[in-house]
Amino acid sequence: MNQLPIADRRETLRWLRGELRARWGEAAGAFAVGLLAAAAGVTPVYALGVLVDRVRAGAPASDIVGITIVIVVAAIVAGVTTALSSYLIARLGGRILAALREDVVARAVTLPATRLERIGKGELMSRVGPDVAAVNKAVTDVLPTMTSSVLLAALSVAAMAGIDWRLGLAGLVTAPLYVLALRWYLPRSGPGYAVERAAVGERSQLLLESVQGLRTVHAYRLETPHLRGIDAASARARDVSVNVFSLFTRFVGRINRAEFAGLTVIVVTGFLLVRDGSVTVGGTAAAAVLFHRLFNPVSMLLYTFDELQAGGAGLARLVGVVTIPDERPATVEGQSPSDSSLELAGVRFGYPGGPEVLHGVSLRIEAGQRVALVGSTGAGKSTLAAVAAGILQPAAGSAGVGGMPVAHMGPELLRSQVVIITQETHVFAGELIEDLRLARPGATDAEIDAALATVGAADWVRALPEGVRTVVGEGGHELTAARAQQIALARLVLADPAVAILDEATAEAGSYGARDLEDSALAATAGRTTLVVAHRLTQARSADRVVVLEDGRVAEEGGHDELLLAGGRYAQLWAAWESRTPTFP
Repeated sequence: MNQLPIADRRETLRWLRGELRARWGEAAGAFAVGLLAAAAGVTPVYALGVLVDRVRAGAPASDIVGITIVIVVAAIVAGVTTALSSYLIARLGGRILAALREDVVARAVTLPATRLERIGKGELMSRVGPDVAAVNKAVTDVLPTMTSSVLLAALSVAAMAGIDWRLGLAGLVTAPLYVLALRWYLPRSGPGYAVERAAVGERSQLLLESVQGLRTVHAYRLETPHLRGIDAASARARDVSVNVFSLFTRFVGRINRAEFAGLTVIVVTGFLLVRDGSVTVGGTAAAAVLFHRLFNPVSMLLYTFDELQAGGAGLARLVGVVTIPDERPATVEGQSPSDSSLELAGVRFGYPGGPEVLHGVSLRIEAGQRVALVGSTGAGKSTLAAVAAGILQPAAGSAGVGGMPVAHMGPELLRSQVVIITQETHVFAGELIEDLRLARPGATDAEIDAALATVGAADWVRALPEGVRTVVGEGGHELTAARAQQIALARLVLADPAVAILDEATAEAGSYGARDLEDSALAATAGRTTLVVAHRLTQARSADRVVVLEDGRVAEEGGHDELLLAGGRYAQLWAAWESRTPTFP
């Protein structure tokens, strides 16, 4: 699957019903106020018919004044309650959408990393961006209008039937015409909006990839091909939007014809009833005005299906994310590891659609021991590190800390036991101290300073324009790759896990800063059980044990000197490393 799932109509409605049940008090209150607003909106028109009859009958001025007061009061009540109803409905919908958006993000960040990489960030961003915007528009604009229109239409038809049942029946003549128009429009526009949302997601994906890989695009002079791809995706999204809008204009024409037919039937029916003496002139006038007043709300109700379809398509895409089943094993509560030893037993793993990468790898690291994992590119080192950290779930075998499988640890327990640092360290936008507090939100300034001192970053942090309060990341002070890794190592010190996994965490430093960054890594992991995926074999030399991984299997293991004397694969790697690595001063 190359995209996130999309919920079908049944799943979406089931989710929506559950949310409304959870907020039934708010929903009932909003409905009650909406019903009062509709009743107050119908009252002036009904009273107008009475006023016409009394004027024709020569009623005294006091009767006319009384009805006028009723009309004015009803109009004021209708205005106030309509505004209040719109507010309550929008607030209810806004709260549901806010919770949904949070659930989407929460579910997305717990998805396996391999799945997110396969899907692409643009697909996810289109869900929490354009899709949320479409649903928000439907919630704030469409839903209040739809609710008030439905209630007003129902009460208006009831009022016409109250004047004379035949007038009420005449008012319903347009219903089949409206239904036919909708039956023509909805099957055509629904799929169109789904395609439009998918086209927008594709465009977002291409644009995000181009922006994130801007340096590579410039380096290989790929600006023109990327722009052509974005233009093509934008053109597809535009063409789909134009096609959907053309359907909407044809739908509007059908609605106008239905309104003309309905008003004609009301007027003719009223004329015949007045001539027979069955209905008064005022009653007929009231019925005609009631029906005419429905033009705007009913048209708005039908026209909003255009935006409702877009919002529905967006909602289905959001619900599709939150309903992704959690395939992680159930966590075990009330237990904790017996010690800080790390063990991988018979681990097998393969990425979706690809061959098996790890073939029954077993490895044990005693508490406090430092083990370096080395091997050729593609041997499976980073994959094994991700399995050990609980990021990837093995197809067979297990990874555990102190006899407890990491797959059965809850998020908080796993975070306290295992921390992994890769070469792709992200510096979050904001003050540096807040970036550090990601590892421990309650860390004091003294603890922050101690962590920076441990990894040798205290001096250059103090030299920043505002020290630890300096804004870093996008739009702020730019940190070098080596300094960003030191910040990551300082976060490791603050998190204080039992097990530390460094996946080529010093690879981005370059030869110039390698020694300092390796010293930082040694200081940050002192006393911890540590698995180091060694990009530089100098890290292997200082480890308690070296494990050589080749083609997803353990080729050999032992101490640095022992493996050199053995003259095996490690000795070959070391000889190649020494031949191309400059000597540190």
